[in-house]
Amino acid sequence: MARALQGEDRLLRWLRRRIDRPLIGDDAAVLPPGGPFAVTVDSQISGVHFVPGLDAAAIARRLVAVNLSDLAAMGAMPSYAFLALAAAPDFDHRRFFRALLAACARHRLVLAGGDLSRPPAGAQGAPGAHGCNGSPGGNDVLVATLTVLGEKRRGGRWLRRGGAAPGHHVWLGGTAGESAAGRLLIAAGARFAAGRVSLPAGWGGARPRGRDGVAAAGRRAVHRHLLPRPQLALGQWLGRQAAGAAIDVSDGVARDLYRLCAESGVGARIEAARLPLAPGFASLCSALGADGEQLALHGGEDYVLLFTLPAAVEPPARFGCRRIGTIARGRRLWLVAGGGPARELAPAGWDHLA
Repeated sequence: MARALQGEDRLLRWLRRRIDRPLIGDDAAVLPPGGPFAVTVDSQISGVHFVPGLDAAAIARRLVAVNLSDLAAMGAMPSYAFLALAAAPDFDHRRFFRALLAACARHRLVLAGGDLSRPPAGAQGAPGAHGCNGSPGGNDVLVATLTVLGEKRRGGRWLRRGGAAPGHHVWLGGTAGESAAGRLLIAAGARFAAGRVSLPAGWGGARPRGRDGVAAAGRRAVHRHLLPRPQLALGQWLGRQAAGAAIDVSDGVARDLYRLCAESGVGARIEAARLPLAPGFASLCSALGADGEQLALHGGEDYVLLFTLPAAVEPPARFGCRRIGTIARGRRLWLVAGGGPARELAPAGWDHLA
């Protein structure tokens, strides 16, 4: 039985079959069915989602951002939040809450309640997940869980993963792979404190400077990994379109595209050359000894929207979106790279239960 349940997607499929009125399957649940609220919940755990000892303010901002990214994928406007925080007594609770409340205020999100507790005595953050290998400066487990509620904009619709149709174009709301590169840099010793990124000693020092230099690209990648920006405005614009599907990219472009296509009963054909990449990304990957295409397709934690639209509809240029492929009949994902024939794209990415 345990072997049969390996993998998040397999477990969720098993669970959906056992719920009388399944509401699972999108980035948030619409409650009651039809609305008025979209509800989602996400956690940030030291040693899993971030290195132990990370600044309390950065943890709070990241917690708000990853939850609001789910609301963006529903086309929702933020409304209310509930926090459950388990932290050691010496954790800087006030610094955490000042940053949390400021992040909520920026998005008109109201903290409406929650729960405070502490982890078991002697508990330590487990290294490894999502590339976090631990760090000096704090070993106590911290678990921060935020539940957020969003509302649909008047005249809009809820975005769903099940709205893609053959002939739709596939779009990405921002660059892919940069967050995964930042995660690798943190594992190599990069640190974030007082809003500044410190790279490992000597790392990138002899390489070109400027916007495309590897050191500058590395600092941006760490910042992108720790402090993502939810694409709420883009999600609300998509909610005003008559057709299309959306998902937020948390576990990798390929894996989340697979989820969107599975809900829609379609396949997709992606062009590797069209994947949007950050300035200096190729040089950064070379310095890290990483495969840039693999990071862009499977790295995860980009927190941009992956969405489809009818071929005649394009998002406004202000959102900086890039068309990366087309929805097709069938159930498979295909990747075209380097002018060669299309090859099947594995839905690999991050999986907490793998």
